[in-house]
Amino acid sequence: MNSLFDDDFHTGDVFAVRKAKLAQMRAQGSDPFRQNCPQMHTSAQAISSYTENSDQQFSIAGRIVVFRDMGKAAFIKLLDRDGKIQVYVSQNDLDESTYAEFKKFDIGDIIGISGPLFKTKTEEITVRAKIITLVSKSLRPLPEKWHGLVNDDQIYRQRYLDLIVNAESRDRAFKRTQIIKEIRRFLWNREYTEVETPMLHHIAGGAAAKPFITHMNALNHDFYLRIALELYLKRMLIAGFDRVFEIGRVFRNEGLSRKHNPEFTMIELYQAYTDHFGMMELVKSLILHLAMTVLGTTTITRYDGVKIELGGEWNQANYGDLVTQALDDPHWFSYSREKKLQVCQQRSIEIDPHAEDFEITNAIYSKLVEPNLINPTFVLQLPKELCPLAKLNQNNSQLLDVFELCINGQEIAPAYSEQNDPFIQRQMFETQIGEDIQNLDNDFLRALEYGMPPAGGMGIGIDRLVVLLTGAESIRDVILFPSLKPEQE
Repeated sequence: MNSLFDDDFHTGDVFAVRKAKLAQMRAQGSDPFRQNCPQMHTSAQAISSYTENSDQQFSIAGRIVVFRDMGKAAFIKLLDRDGKIQVYVSQNDLDESTYAEFKKFDIGDIIGISGPLFKTKTEEITVRAKIITLVSKSLRPLPEKWHGLVNDDQIYRQRYLDLIVNAESRDRAFKRTQIIKEIRRFLWNREYTEVETPMLHHIAGGAAAKPFITHMNALNHDFYLRIALELYLKRMLIAGFDRVFEIGRVFRNEGLSRKHNPEFTMIELYQAYTDHFGMMELVKSLILHLAMTVLGTTTITRYDGVKIELGGEWNQANYGDLVTQALDDPHWFSYSREKKLQVCQQRSIEIDPHAEDFEITNAIYSKLVEPNLINPTFVLQLPKELCPLAKLNQNNSQLLDVFELCINGQEIAPAYSEQNDPFIQRQMFETQIGEDIQNLDNDFLRALEYGMPPAGGMGIGIDRLVVLLTGAESIRDVILFPSLKPEQE
């Protein structure tokens, strides 16, 4: 079994030694778990403020990640939210007892430092410690191999350790925050209103997904954790909020994979008096804005080194054309369901034998088409069975006015010309749910009867977007604390 540390027995020994140090400190009347610590500067602020021959004092705080003891002096490095900074600690700058206590510090301890800056012979800007304080004792040692964790289960289960020792993980976490901030800034600048809608729903609507179920004691009623944001945001369109969006958690009780997590973050937005072509312009402008403001480039690099250029032309292709091209069979859509299953069997394409006709075609799309759409591609005119909340195409009522934006072999953003005819919407819902009428959202249909303006709507999985922009290998790499089984003792 892989271990988080190189040697579990050694780890246990270190833990015992550090607990003994803590007991000794407390016996001497010192408690290292301080209530507060002055942190006037981050590492980056201090480094950027350096000027030669200045006596300015800088107060920083952070975790010791490097400790080079040279007897009467030591060089340490502190890690804070901005990165690392070197500190020079000499017994000539501290009183004897303080320096003696400092020599007992361990890698992982959190300390406060005050002093001026200087440059070493290697031109590294360094803090000369004049005041040094232990503010939180680290009892457990950090991983000994100072290049991050290598055990995937421990990386995801003890993300806090991964973020301490893995600069790439830290950078990705900060970029995720920047991406969400810039999404908000972009939409605010386009006069969108951010709203919050319920996470507990009477009906699991807005998407085709298996929900989580919970019980509210106060109402003595079961609720579903939301699987989509759509239906409440459309109620806001009906209420006169012409441009609305929400960023929030969504829950789907389905599989785990490199591309899926049952609990994920999503943005949905709706704009009145436009359509899916308006959404096409918006999503392209948004993603280019994120690339330039967060990454500083429109060229993104995958984990395997493949580069994707976002600044070039974004392709457009019809769903049906892509399927027939992938199969090299222009007659595919004229086949019966049984014939399609037979073709799949002949080509060793695994398909559920009970799948409906449109599901067979969509499985072909998912297996043979989508993984190969690496450069930005808008896939248009999907079958009507796939999106019951979208407008039917005026020229072909079997198709929808929608697109799926695919980049890097996966869907990034579906968008619709939204259905606002309450009669057609009811018919589409009833076709989707069959005899299960208890799952018909009659309040939403009643709201539509008051009139909803024509609108374009779009959803983006934030986690997938972060995977794309940061070059992560898996969705688990961009979710701070992904879904895992309970840890076995």
